[in-house]
Amino acid sequence: MATIIKAGRTAEQIAEADAKVRTTVEATLADIEARGDAAVRELSEKFDGYAPDKFHLSEPEIEAAMSKVSKRDLEDIRFAQAQVKNFAEHQKAALKDIEVETMPGVVLGHKNVPVNSVACYVPGGKYPMVASAHMSVVTAKVAGVKRVIASAPPYKGAPHPAIVAAMHLAGADEILCLGGMQAVGAMALGTETINPTDMLVGPGNMFVAEAKRQLYGRVGIDLFAGPTETLVIADESVDAELCAVDLLGQAEHGPTSPAALITNSEKLARETLAEVERQLKVLPTAEIASVSWADYGQIILCRDEAEMVAVADELAYEHVQVMTRDPDYFLDNMTNYGALFLGPRTNVSYGDKVIGTNHTLPTKKAARYTGGLWVGKFMKTCTYQRVLTDEASAKVGEVCSRLCMLEGFAGHAEQANIRVRRYGGRNIEPYTAAD
Repeated sequence: MATIIKAGRTAEQIAEADAKVRTTVEATLADIEARGDAAVRELSEKFDGYAPDKFHLSEPEIEAAMSKVSKRDLEDIRFAQAQVKNFAEHQKAALKDIEVETMPGVVLGHKNVPVNSVACYVPGGKYPMVASAHMSVVTAKVAGVKRVIASAPPYKGAPHPAIVAAMHLAGADEILCLGGMQAVGAMALGTETINPTDMLVGPGNMFVAEAKRQLYGRVGIDLFAGPTETLVIADESVDAELCAVDLLGQAEHGPTSPAALITNSEKLARETLAEVERQLKVLPTAEIASVSWADYGQIILCRDEAEMVAVADELAYEHVQVMTRDPDYFLDNMTNYGALFLGPRTNVSYGDKVIGTNHTLPTKKAARYTGGLWVGKFMKTCTYQRVLTDEASAKVGEVCSRLCMLEGFAGHAEQANIRVRRYGGRNIEPYTAAD
């Protein structure tokens, strides 16, 4: 049985915090729906100290922002976007339209149809997440989405130049300087100046994640991507310094970001616990990382690799960094994770920023039933059917009629019966009210 070396907050404490977020978001979305731009402007002023006449950026404003970005930074953004685009194009190539004759005269098929409009949220807050523009906008455009609107909060009272550059270079059709749940609500519900979209994507804080949850159904979403999670699975083939760096590298995201270590080495567990404390004394972002580590950090000692897999699958974390003698064992046996980072040469930061896989991934155990954002999330697999011969229509119709009546659907049955009469020449009488 696994041993808890360090525990985080209890499930009850986490649930209590979640309930407060739900109430706040529900009231905010209702206000946006009722008052539109006025509510959005008030919220932007309240949370970001930013209340412009319009939230859309004009072409001159976009150009002005991009002019503030260094040549090297623009080159790096283009490099990262090229990696994301390349992988997304390979993923799209794996999505095939199909058409097959399943029996003589019956043809079934499906087409992969892009969503018409998508809203891409790019988090700002303490860390302007430039990379989120690559992950959402580039991928949506590769999928073939016609209208992509991207939004990020202001940074120090103005649009963040690098985020604007990333959105523009990624191909966004509209760019907003608007943050948080007010941005998500405005893009989903629409206001006097912001046209609504069909889908919301992108990571965010707990309020953004909850807003997406409450809006789901009115619009589509990618997934419930809340505060980031990282899990390090390690044995004595690596050292405590590497484990601690990879834990704190994600714990700095925010004060509610879980970071956990699973190991089969008590020595590594104890040394990592001490190494985390040592690094927190010198880490520039320790003010945030220390809170998330204290409240949400865990170290779990397991007997062997099989138990490590079982515990990891139970946690179902977003990012899973595997640094063991045989990382492929976890690739072959784990089932619940957002993304795997196999071996010490790679890490979560690569996936977050540049390597090409998407960094919008499932959190809060959503990895049990979904993967992360990818080109297929922006596409609807829509089926169609055609019947080519009279014989096929009559054959299917006879069975369909009987199955409809088995369920008590006389109207459904008559849809089949009329085709049997017309195309099969067999006299099946229409059902009457008495039937």
